[in-house]
Amino acid sequence: MGDSVYKVIELVGTSTVSWEDAAKNAIERASKTVRDLRIAEISKLDMKVENGKVVAYRTRVSLSFKYEDGE
Repeated sequence: MGDSVYKVIELVGTSTVSWEDAAKNAIERASKTVRDLRIAEISKLDMKVENGKVVAYRTRVSLSFKYEDGE
């Protein structure tokens, strides 16, 4: 078994419910097109505010996946 190489991408998930749902939405969406997801790390949380009210939660997620050898 050889050494492994991983790529890290950054995504921003959104939700009207919570930061947790926003992160989950980002990961579930990425899993539709990226295989072999490994680690998700939350790097930033913020909210969209309109007229003094929170209308959306945003979570920035760093997500890693394993490169394939192509063999």
